[in-house]
Amino acid sequence: MVGVDTTGSGVARTGGAHEFTTLTSEDVYVGRILALRADEVGMPGGGHARREVVEHFGAVAIVALDEQDRVALIHQYRYPLGRRLWELPAGLLDVSGEAPVRTAQRELAEETGLAATDWSVLVDVATSPGFTDECVRVFLATGISEVPRPDAAGDEEADLVIRWFPLAEAVRMALGGEIVNGPAVAGLLAAQAVRDGVAGARPADAPWTDRPSRFAER
Repeated sequence: MVGVDTTGSGVARTGGAHEFTTLTSEDVYVGRILALRADEVGMPGGGHARREVVEHFGAVAIVALDEQDRVALIHQYRYPLGRRLWELPAGLLDVSGEAPVRTAQRELAEETGLAATDWSVLVDVATSPGFTDECVRVFLATGISEVPRPDAAGDEEADLVIRWFPLAEAVRMALGGEIVNGPAVAGLLAAQAVRDGVAGARPADAPWTDRPSRFAER
């Protein structure tokens, strides 16, 4: 049902029935891991608005739990925030044709020297859908063993610190503001919910509706 607009804009509310269409699209910047485009989008009432969109490869992150219910976290410097953050092992979906679970397996080995026998999906996180299509799939990995790590690492990864935390402690850190990385917070809370029997994990190859594709297809 169409209601009366009370915002002062003079546009009748469409109650979720409007089809948002892209009228024009312009590339502002295209880089190595992201692109910025500016679109003009048709709005309810016949007007249009500019929407700036950051395109991204998308990524995976891993909650790796050992038999003692400890989770492997990494301490990594994040330049935009200007400090080191506790995060889950993670990596970009930047290898063409590679399945997300395979990316997760590779990144876990490269960053932490760990492998897992059992993989499932915890959550899919749209990191900031107001301006970017970036989405992160967080996996649960169990049946942990050690594997060789590459001797050389690049850029910030050469400074990584790896540490095991009890899952309950990591959840406390997330709720206490000590862990602020979005996929890490969501993944840790989801892992605790699965461990508590509140919810179940999905298959490792579960459908992923919002996996980004536009940047990879450039």
